[in-house]
Amino acid sequence: MTSPTLSPTRTWSAVLFDLDGTIIDSATDITGSLAHMFAEMGAPVPSDEELRAYVGPPLLDSLRMTAGFNDAEAWEALHVYRDHYGEHVLRSPVFPGVAGVLERLHSAGVPVALATSKPETMARKVLDHAGLTEYFDVITGASDDEARSTKADVVAEALRRLQAQGVDTSHSVMVGDRGYDTLGALANGVPTILVEWGYGSPAEAGDAMAVVHSADQLRGLLLG
Repeated sequence: MTSPTLSPTRTWSAVLFDLDGTIIDSATDITGSLAHMFAEMGAPVPSDEELRAYVGPPLLDSLRMTAGFNDAEAWEALHVYRDHYGEHVLRSPVFPGVAGVLERLHSAGVPVALATSKPETMARKVLDHAGLTEYFDVITGASDDEARSTKADVVAEALRRLQAQGVDTSHSVMVGDRGYDTLGALANGVPTILVEWGYGSPAEAGDAMAVVHSADQLRGLLLG
């Protein structure tokens, strides 16, 4: 990925973060649970590369569109996946330097929200386990019934919750690793900074405002 020029002196009224591939390195645990799910469903287990494509987008949609499951099969597969992944979700480490960025934002008084397609209850457990919950003003994820699952809907809800706390969201920015993050944020008028340490490809960076290679570079763009 190549990064367009962006002035590090710009300040943001709020910062939204994706979780998987941005804060935590969860791909191995997610793909392991996906492989278990496909086997339990009696379906061929995709390659590791194909499984990684499931990391990021709403899983129920991917099970329908990519795996070819009908609605009933997709819901059954989702429950199988969640049961297995729930036993492994707390194993995923935080990417180096990211906790420091969150701490600096918190210390600087910048409102921070989580906006993830992971179920909200599960996302909160991850942040609690990693000791990061204190840095977030709002924690927003997919609803357990998948009524709120698209990135655009999650970002909209995160912004709504921030606004309910009196936060000015007019100059917000999203930090993510996939094109889905960028498109979901843009649907809400929010620009995106993509991180290279995640699971996206160069082809997904086209609509991003900037791409960063390190936590230090990210901190510079967020705090100036």
